[in-house]
Amino acid sequence: QVQLVESGGGLVQAGGSLRLSCAASGLTFSSYTMGWFRQAPGKEREFVAAIRMNGVSTYYAGSVKGRLTISRDNGQNTVYLQMNSLKPEDTAVYYCAADRWGVGILKESAVDYWGQGTQVTVSS
Repeated sequence: QVQLVESGGGLVQAGGSLRLSCAASGLTFSSYTMGWFRQAPGKEREFVAAIRMNGVSTYYAGSVKGRLTISRDNGQNTVYLQMNSLKPEDTAVYYCAADRWGVGILKESAVDYWGQGTQVTVSS
């Protein structure tokens, strides 16, 4: 079966950095647009970033543009989210997502597979 397993979350001070990883198995990874969503306490899950199959086209939410960078390694079936200049408002559970037909900002309802999530906490 398909598995998306996130890692790399943790506690960091404001201004710090983290790198999230998502290892995929059970699917043809290079055929999927991969993305990251996040859900803060008391808020709805929101789109963060996405990267198309070729690893060239990327898309970001306005709130993270210039600070977070998505990348992928199709040989390792892994997608990454490099998070720099972190702010307390970035605190959330971050979810990896796979969307077979995704283009641009991914829609939650169109995601085919989800990871279990990894907690990121940014202290002020």
